[in-house]
Amino acid sequence: MNTNRLARIQPGEALADEERRGYRYTRRGAFALGLSAASGSLLSGCLSTSRHPYLSKIYDSPAQRHSPDRNPIIVIPGILGSRLEVADSGVLAWGILGGGYLRHHFEDIALPMEEGKALSELHDNLVPAGVLDRVRVNLGASIQVKAYGQLLSSLGVGGYRDETLGTSGAIDYGTEHFTCFQFGYDWRRSSVENAALLGVFIREKKAYVERENRKRYGDSRPVRFDLVAHSMGSLVARYFLQYGTRPLPADGSLPALDWSGSRDVEKLIVVAPPNAGSASAAEQLLNGYRPAPILGEFPPALLGTMPALYELLPRHRHGSVIDETGAPVNLFDPAVWKEQQLGLLATGGDTTLRRLLPSLDSRDERLRVAEDHLQKCLINAERFHAALDRPAVRPEKTRLYLFAGDATPTLDRIRLTGKGRAQKDAEAPGDGTVTRASALLSASTDKEGLVPRSPVEWNQTTFIAADHLGLTSNATFTDNVLHLLLES
Repeated sequence: MNTNRLARIQPGEALADEERRGYRYTRRGAFALGLSAASGSLLSGCLSTSRHPYLSKIYDSPAQRHSPDRNPIIVIPGILGSRLEVADSGVLAWGILGGGYLRHHFEDIALPMEEGKALSELHDNLVPAGVLDRVRVNLGASIQVKAYGQLLSSLGVGGYRDETLGTSGAIDYGTEHFTCFQFGYDWRRSSVENAALLGVFIREKKAYVERENRKRYGDSRPVRFDLVAHSMGSLVARYFLQYGTRPLPADGSLPALDWSGSRDVEKLIVVAPPNAGSASAAEQLLNGYRPAPILGEFPPALLGTMPALYELLPRHRHGSVIDETGAPVNLFDPAVWKEQQLGLLATGGDTTLRRLLPSLDSRDERLRVAEDHLQKCLINAERFHAALDRPAVRPEKTRLYLFAGDATPTLDRIRLTGKGRAQKDAEAPGDGTVTRASALLSASTDKEGLVPRSPVEWNQTTFIAADHLGLTSNATFTDNVLHLLLES
């Protein structure tokens, strides 16, 4: 039985409460790069910053008490939320943008496509290089846009010392060891692969923290972590908790659901998770994506090389994609993409395919490789969804907390136009990228009433009136997260 505790925060109530605490807000002209990328909706929403000077007064005391009783934290960003750089050179491929950068260099971040190879075998020379705390945009003058910097700063208020900031010299922590870690990952690749890498990352940091605890406190207890995951990072974390580092079996079955990853995790806090996918992901796979009007565009064929985006497609059972007549369309059927020339297979996409597959001379050859890649991505995505949608009673000592937005009209259904593209057909409450129902992974429909049924047993669900990335810097979110981590 799901024992969710729903905590709804009304905008007026939240503001009054924050005024009583003495919070002050500033909404600065945010550059709408949408680095939020909800799983599919790739990125949307305005970036905003909030100041909350009294949090330090509330959490000064617990922030200064470091002991083995306090779990270290791992921050897991959403799609586009990790920097990517060229291996061995440090040249940044994602994390800096300029007018026309995407137009002239988009093939640099496309994943390879090759017949006869599994998705896990397709690699290029890009590697993750930490969480994207800010983006530098060069448009004559350099503009710094905050991404996850506010979240990292907020955790710092609670005394969580970030490893990346410390080792880079950005902050001098003296002799204090690190209690906060950034899991940067290649957001183009399947979340199943990234869950396995998360397991390796946790083992490494676990050994480090346990070594420090023995040295500093004489404590030899095994360390468990608290995870704070945003958007697509939530899917990576959920898969890891339930299946550990195991891949999806090659025979088409699902791995054993034994919660093996939860042995090292006490709390998972997910923020704006696209648990049931995002109609925006489907729309962008078909139409392409432009981070901002003054920047270049991610063409559909470029996005179509990335398995992670197909994992963000909405479930077919929810009817989020319809044709011109209003009939539901199954985007997990490769024949639909071929018949209607969608995404990777679009009629006008061969210019992009020529750049992505320069060794192939004919359009027929390029389409054959693209069709093969598309089929592999769709099969992988559908099995990934089946793994996450299985009813899963969480272990007693692992707690799951959900933070979501429900105050912004959010794309909920798209209509195919018959010309290889899609248009908005319906909206629903959400955060501008992920709908409320998707965050809850609700299995109910309007005809079944208002009671949501979810295969996930959340310990607590909190709704906040903020946009997709804005949730991570919202003062009410910060206050509640620090309470869960330090006082709960």
